[in-house]
Amino acid sequence: MDRHRNPLRLMLLFLAFALAAASCSDDDAGGTLTIYSGRNEELVGSLIDQFETETGIAVEVRYASSTDLAATLREEGTNSPADVFFAQDPASLGAVAEAGLFRTLPGDLLELVPAQFSDRDGLWIGVSGRSRVVVYDSTRISPSDLPDSVDGFTDPTWQGRIAIAPSNGSFLAFVAAMILERGEDATRDWLEGIAANDPQTFSGNSPIVAAVNDGTVDVGLVNHYYLLGLRAEVGETNAANHFFATAGPGSLVMPAGVGILATTDHGAEAERFVEFLLSPTAQQYFVTETFEYPVIEGVEPDPILPPLASLAQPDIDLSDLATALDRATDLVAEAGLL
Repeated sequence: MDRHRNPLRLMLLFLAFALAAASCSDDDAGGTLTIYSGRNEELVGSLIDQFETETGIAVEVRYASSTDLAATLREEGTNSPADVFFAQDPASLGAVAEAGLFRTLPGDLLELVPAQFSDRDGLWIGVSGRSRVVVYDSTRISPSDLPDSVDGFTDPTWQGRIAIAPSNGSFLAFVAAMILERGEDATRDWLEGIAANDPQTFSGNSPIVAAVNDGTVDVGLVNHYYLLGLRAEVGETNAANHFFATAGPGSLVMPAGVGILATTDHGAEAERFVEFLLSPTAQQYFVTETFEYPVIEGVEPDPILPPLASLAQPDIDLSDLATALDRATDLVAEAGLL
């Protein structure tokens, strides 16, 4: 009896091992974590390399703009090879969350970051903060010359003196925030007022800061960290940052953030990547290398920056930015700025 059962038992054990091996192979998919990064390789490439070195997890990164990658993820849907989306703004993350493509993040990770910098449903989490500011030429303008809010830049005294990046994701997210706070009509009025002042337009924040620094333009609407990056390269600058004391979209703090795709076969590795981005090591990297605000307790920002809690931020839910992003793009185009 035993002699007849032993071969069958061995066959069943063999099948079980084969199925387990196949399952491991599917889960590992070669053991490589695929990250879609809307953050520039120059900014975060070395940080991702550090993650690979510290964890032994192989990483493949696809770099492009956050808005382009969000569109790609929505097009790929459940067939996307991506495990993680690392984006520069909450609007891009929200667009992917709206499509139902993210899994809920673990509560212990969400608890590390203030709720205002994460999705209300736990689908994405902020990992570093960037504030909207006015960069100005300090050789020609003093802070007292600047308006109390972005509304003042529609005054004719700023004709031809202001720079914007109308196609940039951060600018469009700023406009989306204005829609959420004030409504479409008020936002349209502001954009038309800016257009009437014949602004100088640029492709992004960096060239705006450079133009202000070399005296080509007086002021520009940008994120705060671009000036700090320029100073790290060249030393003293003529350009300076101004943080609005009045709460509004001009003082919006937008986190760069990360979400894990629901279809990932590397859930544990993806969570380790998120955990790494929220570690003191990575948070200090954001302070010293990308000049952003840290979002966890125990890591201090660059002392040249005002404390994050002191910034006058608009009363909006960042989870809603994606809902207004398409309309923001339409309004910018309708105002003749695109």
